[in-house]
Amino acid sequence: MANTYNVTEFIFLGLSPNWEVQRVCFVIFLLLYVAIVLGNSLIVLTVMTSRSLGSPMYFFLSYLSFVEICYSSTTAPKLISDLLAERKTISWWGCMTQLFFMHFFGGIEMFVLTVMAYDRYVAICKPLNYTTIMNQQVCMVLVVMAWVRGFVHSFSQILLIFQLPFCGPNVIDHYFCDVLPVIQLACSDTLLIGLLIVANGGTLSVISFVVLLVSYVVILLHLRTRSSEGRRKALSTCGSHITVVVLFFAPCVFIYLRPSTTLPVDKMVAVFYTVVTPLLNPVIYSLRNAEVKKAMKRLWTRTMKLDEK
Repeated sequence: MANTYNVTEFIFLGLSPNWEVQRVCFVIFLLLYVAIVLGNSLIVLTVMTSRSLGSPMYFFLSYLSFVEICYSSTTAPKLISDLLAERKTISWWGCMTQLFFMHFFGGIEMFVLTVMAYDRYVAICKPLNYTTIMNQQVCMVLVVMAWVRGFVHSFSQILLIFQLPFCGPNVIDHYFCDVLPVIQLACSDTLLIGLLIVANGGTLSVISFVVLLVSYVVILLHLRTRSSEGRRKALSTCGSHITVVVLFFAPCVFIYLRPSTTLPVDKMVAVFYTVVTPLLNPVIYSLRNAEVKKAMKRLWTRTMKLDEK
């Protein structure tokens, strides 16, 4: 690989050039990030300590929450610290590291959401075989596959960028390193690279999104044969899943299905899938799931009793 990397650091323009706006955003995003970490950690802790949440659905839910913490942590801490900095910089290798882990955990989340849809399909459409199909060994294999998929997706993105020379412009009109804003700074034609990135990221998002929607349509059609109570409980669970899927995939499709172009609205859309969605996931799953709420209350009660002792 030729050493044509004269650029050693990148400069972010951030969310806003207005200093007062940045100070307000600092407080808002700091609170949001703390809420993301605490909310998702609470779900992980609740599932790990509750015997009533031992089914594969809750195992994957806790895993999704863990991935959400990692995913938001690739961008949020840097965003928050930069909001108080006059010069928002990141080294070239720091940029590549941020980009890699963002797509790594994003790829894992896509696969976990797909697995959760499959889990609901088996539970609702093949209830008698559920424990056999979704046994502990299968769940662990699916988790490993999620990590492998995330790595392959992210490594291929990084490999494409490594082929590009960066010899001049180093100002990124964003608040974190992402593939499209970065490749626009390259000193060579990026048309082919941009198309490959769309094929890797955008197409993957669309295919996963369509597969998930089709899966839930099949599930909803199958629910017509259930009793009203069974239908209500299944709809409540699937409704939570569908909401999270739409919140995550719709912005991703909007960003990554376009060839190498960026729009002014991209930063606001990015805030949605890097901060807002990880924040809403624990709220959606806990408020719409009676078992999770009961387990959280039991965990809180046990914690209070330990404090009294």
